[in-house]
Amino acid sequence: MSLNAKILTVSDSVSLGTRKDRSGEELAGALANHGFHIVERRVVPDGVAPVAAALIELSAVFAGLVVTTGGTGFSPTDLTPEATHSVIEREAPGLAEAMRAASPLGRLSRGIAGTIGQCLVINVPGSPKGAVESLEVVVDVLGHALELLAGQQPH
Repeated sequence: MSLNAKILTVSDSVSLGTRKDRSGEELAGALANHGFHIVERRVVPDGVAPVAAALIELSAVFAGLVVTTGGTGFSPTDLTPEATHSVIEREAPGLAEAMRAASPLGRLSRGIAGTIGQCLVINVPGSPKGAVESLEVVVDVLGHALELLAGQQPH
């Protein structure tokens, strides 16, 4: 099974071009190191509407992983979990719990995980270090989860 992934960076400053998308770049490298093919990267500003719309578009007729980075903290504009919750069909709380346990600061992440059709969506923090740490603790089960979502029998 081919492992395809899309990355959605959620950041006002990156979307305005005033800051470089370091977390998106780090995630792309980490995913590639684990055998994922990055088929799309996108940037949207913070907020429920832009994130929800992007997730709907990114998951349409796509079987694979969608990783959002940014917008998972306590800032008033950190609304990625709310946007994700508004579009997912089923939650995957074990993934979110594992990612929060990855580091002491992970406890401040409000990120969630869940499915849209044959897509698995995970929210990771916006810091490059936090994003990769969160991914690394769940990456070993993502291929299996994607196989199950695609209706394939596990090996």
